[in-house]
Amino acid sequence: MMSTNQNLAEIQPLTGFNQTLTYRLSPKFKNLVQVGTLVQIPLGSRRVLGIVFSLAPSEVPPQKSLKFIIAVVQEETVLTEELIRLARWITSYYAASMESVLEAMIPAAIREGMQAKTLRTIAVAGSDQVLDEKILQRAPKQRILYEFLTRTKHPVDLRETLNNLNLTESVAVGLVEKGLASFQKEEIQRVAYDDDLEDCEQRVQSNLKLTDEQKDSGKEIKNDLQRGEFRVRLILGVTGSGKTEVYLEAMKTVLAQNGGVLFLVPEVALAPQTVSRLRHFFSGTEEEVVVWHSNLAAGERVDAWRRLRTGKAKIVVGARSAVFSPLVNLRLIIVDEEHESSYKQEVSPRYHGRDVAVYRAMLNRSTCILGSATPSLETMRNVELGKYEQSNLTKRVDGKELPLIHLVDMRRESQRKRTPSVISQPLLAALRQRYAQREQSILFLNRRGYNTTMLCPDCGYVEQCKQCSVALTYHRTDGFLKCHICGFRKIAPLVCPKCQSINLRKTGHGTQRLEDLVESLLPRGNKVVRVDTDMASKKNSLRSTLRDFRKGKIDVLVGTQMIAKGLDFPNVTLVGVIDADLPLRMEDFRASERAFQLIVQVSGRAGRGDRAGEVFVQSYAPHSPSIQFARKSDLHGFVEDELSIRKEFSYPPFRHLIRHLFKGRNGDKAEFYAQQWKLALEKDPIPGLSVRGPAPAPLEKVKGYYRHHLLYFTNHVGRTVREIKKRRDLFPIDREVQDVLDVDAHQII
Repeated sequence: MMSTNQNLAEIQPLTGFNQTLTYRLSPKFKNLVQVGTLVQIPLGSRRVLGIVFSLAPSEVPPQKSLKFIIAVVQEETVLTEELIRLARWITSYYAASMESVLEAMIPAAIREGMQAKTLRTIAVAGSDQVLDEKILQRAPKQRILYEFLTRTKHPVDLRETLNNLNLTESVAVGLVEKGLASFQKEEIQRVAYDDDLEDCEQRVQSNLKLTDEQKDSGKEIKNDLQRGEFRVRLILGVTGSGKTEVYLEAMKTVLAQNGGVLFLVPEVALAPQTVSRLRHFFSGTEEEVVVWHSNLAAGERVDAWRRLRTGKAKIVVGARSAVFSPLVNLRLIIVDEEHESSYKQEVSPRYHGRDVAVYRAMLNRSTCILGSATPSLETMRNVELGKYEQSNLTKRVDGKELPLIHLVDMRRESQRKRTPSVISQPLLAALRQRYAQREQSILFLNRRGYNTTMLCPDCGYVEQCKQCSVALTYHRTDGFLKCHICGFRKIAPLVCPKCQSINLRKTGHGTQRLEDLVESLLPRGNKVVRVDTDMASKKNSLRSTLRDFRKGKIDVLVGTQMIAKGLDFPNVTLVGVIDADLPLRMEDFRASERAFQLIVQVSGRAGRGDRAGEVFVQSYAPHSPSIQFARKSDLHGFVEDELSIRKEFSYPPFRHLIRHLFKGRNGDKAEFYAQQWKLALEKDPIPGLSVRGPAPAPLEKVKGYYRHHLLYFTNHVGRTVREIKKRRDLFPIDREVQDVLDVDAHQII
């Protein structure tokens, strides 16, 4: 007989509660409800969703005051106990609400109860049955259907069959009622990227002859896996050194032991290429590769979730959110391009995918591989402290040389009158040469749009967003001025709104303008295509563009940071970096690190095939240390130089950074409460916490909210966050002002 506690469930509501509530289980749910089950519960006058966190609450309220669970939403548990532990850690470390964490972990379609897609079929009942002719004597339409089913001898799509035979469903029902046929249901699996098998099979197979460095790295990872302990290993490999092949060998080892593999990539754009490689590599096995990211259709997401949750699929490839995928027996996590800032989520819960991956590996006592040619300084510091192991790949596969990098001083180029200042003479000559040789080029500019600003030279007026403190960007394709922060847009004016001058000028350059310019400068018949978030917002447009580029249908690819990482195009022999010092003009202590990483990574797209590559880096600050180190591909020199600066100012990775943002529609109120909070901290300091600010955020106004922030530096995140949260609960703040904590902040804008 069940004990009293086993008739109770401790449930976390998915509706604004940061604590669990206790509910009773009716007899019909006792065998259905487990830890991690998604249920519907009464909360006041509402019916809301909740997750079962425990079946034996430590403190049991009086039975009479408890309400019953209403329904079970999904048959499978939606969270494992391991994921629940992970959720609790994220809420405490990143100061996030439990509701936001659980919503990030469980796809919306699963929370809404979406089930697998099924196909209704019909088949003849009993192939050995002898038909009594009298049964269908007066039912000629049923005879037509019956004879068709006996010929096909297998279940067929009911709707399609009836349409083809020009019959109604009542005919099929009549046949079933006579026992001559039966209805069935077949589950249809919706597979993401099932049509995206790129022509990379030969490349993957040829690369299976590993270099000595790859073999050594593979042995080190295999030893990590065999220990069955939590390990983190950095694969530090130059671009094109074959890190993927090392990952594949590690995956083979894990899958042979029936373990699960989580493969994270920093951008959705990289998912098709990675999925294609893995599907080709494991094509001779029964291993299934599942795709997971936020851009999937709801049905694709549901089917992927079910395949993973039931253990039918053991490999998942995806962007940041895939770190929460419900893999069974997770033994290996791979975080490719681990340095990328796109792993950090900028809305609640503000987690870092790489760091969550490391923590999840610890929970599972599994191995986590971090791969990069330009590792983050946080990762390099952890290697230095002995927390992470390191394996090195110092050479490109097949003895290929790293591309030759030319540094172009745009201060001198701007004095030339023969060519536009956007593209230097050396880069233009190289572009024309590559086009003549039928080789491909990539131009990188981390600024989308056509022009950066619309300026009146007569009065100095600049068109700015009324909701954000940024200039609007002109987009030639639709003639709109757009804000890249909040999405506001307006028709570009013909006259100055301030002085009515007709001399409005569009200044600066973005990817749209660069696309037009390159197309006009190359011989007629060239194909130049732009890749940025404006283009990628259309479903499948990014995948089809990258596929066409791989097939040689595009001569020049112009893009933002979406094309700067991980992509592998063998026929690309030229890369141009436009305005390379743009990251250095950002108000961010990580500016030098980002500039170095972007230049090295985008340069690595060149010369990955049989032909040597060249890179032209255009800069107005050519003597900047980060650009000089990137030109030489000198990672260790850059790390040593940058770490010495970070240490002097106690910046990450020597201390953790927490950003505390106060924002409100009324700028004076936001500033006032930020100052009052600072005064409270000065009156009663938090031990070990250094506070800087408050100050206006670099972007003082975003989406109509004025923003002021404080920056905290600490060695103990957990302790600091707990103390701040405790004080926030007692701090009197106007309802019109919101405050947000961003732990391990990456974007200080």
